[in-house]
Amino acid sequence: MPSFTESEYWLGRLVFQHGLAVIYLIAFVAAARQFRALIGAKGMLPVPRFVRRVEFRRAPSIFHFHYSDRFFAVTAWSGAALSAAVMAGALNLVPLWAAMLMWAVLWALYLSIVNVGQAWYAFGWESLLLEAGFLAIFLGNDRVAPPVLVLWLARWLLFRVEFGAGLIKMRGDSCWRDLTCLYYHHETQPMPGPLSWFFHRLPKPLHRVEVAANHFAQLVVPWGLFAPQPVASVAAAFIIVTQLWLVLSGNFAWLNWVTIVLATTVIDVSSAKAILPVPDPPSMPAAPPWFAGLVLACTVVVVLLSYWPARNLLSRQQRMNASFNPLHLVNTYGAFGSIGRTREEVVFEGTDEEEITDQTLWREYEFKGKPGNPRRWPRQWAPYHLRLDWLMWFAAISPSYARSWLLAFVERLLRNDPATLRLLRSCPFPDSPPTYVRARIYLYRFATRAELQQEHMLWRRTLVGEYLPPMALGQY
Repeated sequence: MPSFTESEYWLGRLVFQHGLAVIYLIAFVAAARQFRALIGAKGMLPVPRFVRRVEFRRAPSIFHFHYSDRFFAVTAWSGAALSAAVMAGALNLVPLWAAMLMWAVLWALYLSIVNVGQAWYAFGWESLLLEAGFLAIFLGNDRVAPPVLVLWLARWLLFRVEFGAGLIKMRGDSCWRDLTCLYYHHETQPMPGPLSWFFHRLPKPLHRVEVAANHFAQLVVPWGLFAPQPVASVAAAFIIVTQLWLVLSGNFAWLNWVTIVLATTVIDVSSAKAILPVPDPPSMPAAPPWFAGLVLACTVVVVLLSYWPARNLLSRQQRMNASFNPLHLVNTYGAFGSIGRTREEVVFEGTDEEEITDQTLWREYEFKGKPGNPRRWPRQWAPYHLRLDWLMWFAAISPSYARSWLLAFVERLLRNDPATLRLLRSCPFPDSPPTYVRARIYLYRFATRAELQQEHMLWRRTLVGEYLPPMALGQY
């Protein structure tokens, strides 16, 4: 079936598959290292409690049949090991059916984690990884040329990621329409990166140019993905460049990286040869009938499920980062429909004194990624995802975002819970737990150039008020 496959896209498939395997590896490792405090049997939002409350059909997961922390760890590390094997090239050492099975296992394992992850996994990049991972099942390996239908499904996914993000901005905050959002975004984004201060301090006219370029990249360029070559490859390359710009400006987990590897599936060998020394496509056998049948079935399913995301794109009440089915097969995406003008941070403090007075010494807990110590420069964490740090950003916006887990977090600080403390950069009470923990809210802003040079302060912060009163064990 020569028309069913296209060998011109073998390199794009190769890059996509290896890149997606790396992202899967990072996602599984992050799950293995963070789950005990977040969703473990004694975590803030325990899986056993969740699966008792939510039916399997609403959140399909292997953990409905059995859960223990050991079983979860085995699941996550098994996913990491399989991802590493795919990344190392095992995909092309096995028959076609086995390669499909490897991708299917990765997808099913990660789906099982996401569907019991609750608030900690309620991010668009989780659905994006699952949807891209589902398409990867049907891309084949070196024993067959890339199937054209799946390549078009990948373009449809990439289009929804970019165009959905563009629409949510234009329909959301007015600063996107008047080109001023980047006056604030780099300072107020969830987790600034090591270059965010420099991006924030770019001249305001350049910020306006950046916003205009973003609109072009997300509202105009995606249509080029459906054009003939080399236009489609140029559009994909433009998306890759803009996504790399976003990678430099902040920490957005693997959102940008999945988008980048998706874009590589659009670039054909002929277009790539214009700038890279790419070899000619290798000779690959035609698709076997059973494989063609599965690809056709996958295509029909995706087309049918695309009705809801397509309707969402056209709706004035567009939803951002929503899944319309529990398998996360075809979803809707978007980011930063609104931009905060100021940044508030929740700062947790503890004391080991038995009584609280005006002279009580409070010592601050430090998080790994979110702003805390005004002198500490942020690190580049993405594509690794610090889930607690991200939700702390939402908690600062409104306590309602943290209602389900905040008191459980405080209780674990009061017990010096080892799993919880491993999520933090430092604990001021390494030997014995504090007697009281409190939280205060601060207004943060990036230091000026003069303040940075003279005082070596990246942030300036001002106390706004109390976020959580002093609490001791048994007070909640």
